[in-house]
Amino acid sequence: MQPIIKLHDGNLMPQLGLGVWQASIEETTFAVNKSLEVGYRSIDTAAIYQNEEGVGAALQSAAIPRSELFITTKLWNDDQGDPQAALETSLKKLRLDYVDLYLIHWPKPAQDQYVDAWRGLIKLREQGLAKSIGVCNFHMPHLQRLLDETNVAPVINQIELHPLLQQRQLHAWNATHNIATESWSPLAQGGEGVFDQAVIKRLAEKYGKTPAQIVVRWHLDSGLIVIPKSVTASRIRENFEVFDFKLDKDELSEIAKLDVGKRLGPDPDLF
Repeated sequence: MQPIIKLHDGNLMPQLGLGVWQASIEETTFAVNKSLEVGYRSIDTAAIYQNEEGVGAALQSAAIPRSELFITTKLWNDDQGDPQAALETSLKKLRLDYVDLYLIHWPKPAQDQYVDAWRGLIKLREQGLAKSIGVCNFHMPHLQRLLDETNVAPVINQIELHPLLQQRQLHAWNATHNIATESWSPLAQGGEGVFDQAVIKRLAEKYGKTPAQIVVRWHLDSGLIVIPKSVTASRIRENFEVFDFKLDKDELSEIAKLDVGKRLGPDPDLF
């Protein structure tokens, strides 16, 4: 059984989900169908990915009760002025009455609309259109401002996080404020510079797992929510077959030494 995280609003979220960034609508439909067959119940998309229709098509054809699914989508930067209209558009594409989690995709501090956008998400939660609300790519000052100005904490901060960029200070800050940390690009975009690390290769051999499975397990054992992306059936299955082993404290400490602050995506302060 895969682990479930209890968010601070009381809602439950699978700790492992499928990400569909950079997948076409057709690829997304295939990947979501395959993931649901394997046992995934959490799917992470976004308006800017332009594949919400693909998620919706797969959910329509799946014989899985809505109550068992956890669907996340995100508010794009250009839509921060009208989160209501943005979410309603996303819901039509997803063919859903509500999402389980709605996230502000980036703070975009130069635009300075993210606090008002957050107030909009609070209203969407009150209306039941989003069961839980959170953010992506927020640094500590952005989060503190939300707390100071609205007194409502996000349930999740989804950030770039992988063995080469572990963001321990931000992860700890989130935890102190009861905000779950979710990792995007958890495999460092296909294992770039991660899968060939000696410790990862050694642990893969020890546990009879692939390097990707070791890295997914590292996220789980570090208390992170993780959404590896794949549109390949074998990899979708592989990324889910990580519940029959655990890394010990010494092994987690060894992987901690791989952190070099290597950011593959944009800097949230500048983007």
